Amino acid sequence: MPSLLQPATIEFASIVRPGDTVMWGQANAEPVPLTQALIGQRQQIGRFRIFLGASTTDTCQPVHADCIDFVSYCGAGANRELARAGALDVLPCHYSQFPQMIRSGALKVDVLLLQLAPPDADGRYSLSIAHEYLIPALDTARVIVAEINEQAPWTYGERYLRDDDLDFILPTSRAPLENAPAKAGDVELAIAGHIAGWIEDGSTLQFGLGAIPEAVLARLSDRRNLGVHSGTIGDKVADLMDAGVINNALKNVDRGVTVAGVMMGSHRIHEFAHRNRKVQFRSTSYTHDADVLARIDRFVAINSALEVDLSGQVNAEVAGGRYVGAVGGALDFLRGARLARGGLPVIALPSTAAKGVSRIVSALSGPVSTPRSDAGIIVTEYGVADLRGLGLKQRRQRLLAIAHPDYRATLEQSTSGSG
Repeated sequence: MPSLLQPATIEFASIVRPGDTVMWGQANAEPVPLTQALIGQRQQIGRFRIFLGASTTDTCQPVHADCIDFVSYCGAGANRELARAGALDVLPCHYSQFPQMIRSGALKVDVLLLQLAPPDADGRYSLSIAHEYLIPALDTARVIVAEINEQAPWTYGERYLRDDDLDFILPTSRAPLENAPAKAGDVELAIAGHIAGWIEDGSTLQFGLGAIPEAVLARLSDRRNLGVHSGTIGDKVADLMDAGVINNALKNVDRGVTVAGVMMGSHRIHEFAHRNRKVQFRSTSYTHDADVLARIDRFVAINSALEVDLSGQVNAEVAGGRYVGAVGGALDFLRGARLARGGLPVIALPSTAAKGVSRIVSALSGPVSTPRSDAGIIVTEYGVADLRGLGLKQRRQRLLAIAHPDYRATLEQSTSGSG
């Protein structure tokens, strides 16, 4: 049986050893009472490491690097402040690699902190908001500490926990963290309109984070029999499922079920997924698996980028010299969509950055997150460039056509990005 904790009696110095790596669920899955206590007691532990996913709280701050080494796959959310201060080590790997890395010990997880929903009538705790890479970590962590949050949604998934799986539990009752809805402007709406025009009835969708995917979903209310297989889902999925637009009826993999790894939204998606068998959560080894994705007919992968060069290379990680994005799962999904029958591998981005700099470029200012050999369909507010099957000269012309008009002449005179 797990030991029962109280907020005032948590002693992380007896749980976390110097040199350990601690992991917890990302974004709204963060077990905040546990993470805050851990950070507050860091000096009693000695130097240790924390693996972070996308963060929506300020739990981890640069000042905490006095005792903690921070590592993450992304620079999103609150991680940007750590990266800006030089306190974040970036793990530049594909999302699909996490399960093997965790199980092999290449990404060693010693202490796992979880937010769980209370047990059902059969004594099963639910992983609630996030399953994804927490599932392989469950098999390798030396110690598992769980916040049992009465208000956390109980969700269906491939793994449930029982008392025997847990070492310590902290009972709480608090509203889970939420993500503010992404606001779409005219540019995002124009991009969404272009993408929506390519999405047929019966398609199965994957989408990244941000205003563009949300705007695309908002344009699909007239479609029928859509499905979802995605790393993350948010509020718009709940809206379209309620409206009957997403029913997963034609999926040839996981028919009738929306599949995801994590929820990133508000109470809307949390409440919708609570005890809803039509929403199922899976580990990263399933949601990002190449063989699974290739078997999904009409699989549409919609992901974002910071820059695309004139040959189709994509930078999704660094902007202005700062790490703000991730390698993430984009390439996993893009490759899956290219292999799937009737699939669409889409990269969407505004033609310019906030400061008026072109995001269609002659040469990338950051790393190549997606190589040009995996380039598919690039979309800006100025149109769609389908690069599949095209040589470098044709790609160049199509990408110039969707660049911002103010930069086309300069780009056309450049020589980089075409060799």
